[in-house]
Amino acid sequence: MRYPDHVAAGGNQPPAADLTNPLSIDSANSTDGSKVFSAMNCDGCHGGGALGWVGPSLVDGRWRYGGTDGAMFQSIFYGRPRGMPAYGGIMSPGAIWKVVAYIRAQPVPANVPTEGWVSTGERRP
Repeated sequence: MRYPDHVAAGGNQPPAADLTNPLSIDSANSTDGSKVFSAMNCDGCHGGGALGWVGPSLVDGRWRYGGTDGAMFQSIFYGRPRGMPAYGGIMSPGAIWKVVAYIRAQPVPANVPTEGWVSTGERRP
């Protein structure tokens, strides 16, 4: 899979095709994606609204494996090391694309819980 953030070794992009979401990012696909996100317990790791919790935020614009629709699809389908399970054998490609549409439809919050720690000056035992 190719996306703009791939590191091009020697200036050459890896031989791959671009994956694009065949679904539009509209309210129907976003609502369906929200239902799949909840049903598959994605919010158990990524938090409500995909803001992040145990797993990273999916709406803050920071991506370890690329933030294109195709990169998100690949991450969901094949999983990623250190925690992200592969859902390709559990979810249909259409359901995965709906989750991608849901993530894309989320507004970028002004304050993301995974940005950093708030210091209160208190020490706790």
